Amino acid sequence: MDWIQKYQLFLFDFDGLLVDTERLHYSAYMELARLRGCPLDWDFERFCLEAHSKSMGFFEGLQREYPNVFNEGPSQKELYEEKKRLYISLLRSTRLELMEGVLPLINALHRLNVRCAVVTNSPKAQIDLIKAALPDLHKIPLWITREDYTAPKPSPEGYLQAIALLGRPGDRIVGFEDSIKGLKALLAAGVEAFLVGPVVGPERVSEALALGAKHVLTLAHLS
Repeated sequence: MDWIQKYQLFLFDFDGLLVDTERLHYSAYMELARLRGCPLDWDFERFCLEAHSKSMGFFEGLQREYPNVFNEGPSQKELYEEKKRLYISLLRSTRLELMEGVLPLINALHRLNVRCAVVTNSPKAQIDLIKAALPDLHKIPLWITREDYTAPKPSPEGYLQAIALLGRPGDRIVGFEDSIKGLKALLAAGVEAFLVGPVVGPERVSEALALGAKHVLTLAHLS
């Protein structure tokens, strides 16, 4: 992993990038829709296309298919809180695993004492559950969770906060995301960015490349 030494600061997204939780989010959202009388037939790739486009992308896609979903009953915010409860239940009942290539990279950064941070839209309570199940994640010293910033990705606020806390003048900084909204946040923060993910359609890859990012299937492909 000689390439690591090109950079002085590493920034990571979390869900679907470091830990295989994205399919749990998918299951929670699909169950939420079913419980609310809106059974969606989206496969995982379609879910990622909708949910990764913007902060509330899933709910915008849901409303396109069920235009009256928010006319009566719970608000979008209330539904999101319900989804979080479903997701927490899945976290507690599922054996969690790191994504391919994550453990060797974390170990190398830790061994070389390279500065690194996670910037995630997930709240601290969810992150703490996952870190308890996967203690190797504690090797990453700084965690910026949803409570720590105001504007979600594609705003660069969270990443700028991490850079302010860990960055030094002249640093070459690299970041990794599995969503277009996350890539936009990295690029707006002035970071060299990679789109990482095996389940990405050609349109997403083309958009990432057009934005100025690079693309790899997994973090293992960087070694």
